[in-house]
Amino acid sequence: MAEIKVPIGPQHPALEEPELFLLTVDGEEIVDAEARIGYNHRGMEKSAEFRSYMQVLYLYERICGICSHTHTSCFVLATEEIAGLEVPKRGKAIRTLVGELERIHSHLLWLGIAGHEIGFDTLWMYSWRDRELVMDILEEICGNRVNYGINTIGGVRRDIPVEKIDDYLKAIDILEERSGYYAKVAFEEGTLAARLSGVHVLTKEKAIELCTCGPTGRASGVATDIRFEEPYFIYDEIPFDLITWESGDLFGRVVVRVLELIESCKIARYVLQNMPDGPYRLEKVPKKIPAGEAVGRYEGPRGEDIHYVRANGTECPDRAKVRAPTYQNIPAVVETLKGSYIADAPIAIASMDPCFSCTDRMAVVRDIRSGKESRMRVRDLSKLAKEGK
Repeated sequence: MAEIKVPIGPQHPALEEPELFLLTVDGEEIVDAEARIGYNHRGMEKSAEFRSYMQVLYLYERICGICSHTHTSCFVLATEEIAGLEVPKRGKAIRTLVGELERIHSHLLWLGIAGHEIGFDTLWMYSWRDRELVMDILEEICGNRVNYGINTIGGVRRDIPVEKIDDYLKAIDILEERSGYYAKVAFEEGTLAARLSGVHVLTKEKAIELCTCGPTGRASGVATDIRFEEPYFIYDEIPFDLITWESGDLFGRVVVRVLELIESCKIARYVLQNMPDGPYRLEKVPKKIPAGEAVGRYEGPRGEDIHYVRANGTECPDRAKVRAPTYQNIPAVVETLKGSYIADAPIAIASMDPCFSCTDRMAVVRDIRSGKESRMRVRDLSKLAKEGK
């Protein structure tokens, strides 16, 4: 049978955002796969160079709606290191709490999408119903259900009212109970295991070779988590477990996220029950950050997020570089596509919980004859499209 190329994207019902996965198939089997990024470039990094550090926080909130706290936390960690700022412990605790609530929010959202991708719509409806609980808590704490806007340089923008802590703890108890139910569904109900076990296996050796991070790597037995390796905020004081699984398949990625839901509930409960007293932000923060550079590392729901910040002594960063976890995980997912069936491609791509908005970079075109590189403007791309090239 002749090989044919099947594109998934840039626009496709299985993709929430524009991206291209070009699959070479022989019958039902995928014999080769290629990912092409660059359809969603928004110029965030360049825009940051013309904004003050405080304005960059609002900009980076919008790199990703689900991981908005991830990106701003990563940015403030780097900025505060350059400025030599020590955030009050209460501010660090609130950042930790919001970070774990964001993880619960993200994992429940992913669990619903994964269920929908394999036709398990009951799981989708249940998990998204429970997701409303954590979004309600986030709205009370931050004022928003997404794009939380809680971080500021030197701490957080809002305090947590003491009288609300009991209400939050009751909601956390319900979320932990529901997370335990999803773990039971995964291990005992049979649908997820039957559909996902042994599918798109990524070995531990291959995961390490391809620098896989987050739940995608931990599902292959790679015990990597920035909260353990390089603790930030107050994670060094909190007892919790690093979740890994050895199967390396799609089922393992479900199990890791479901068990991480339970751990995040434990962390959130610990923070609420042991909330330190005192101020939640610094009174005075310099507008001009002294010259220097730093790297912020943060364990987001999808994996390790990295922000590089270079300051030049002005009110605006000289350079602000973002490397989101999806960018790190694409090579591993492309590798697992090879040798699998085309019907498994949508859930395989969804298994890394992709966010292409925070992944994409500017496309540089290289002329294969002259070797020259060029950056194409919108009108140039439109012209090529009209010419059918």
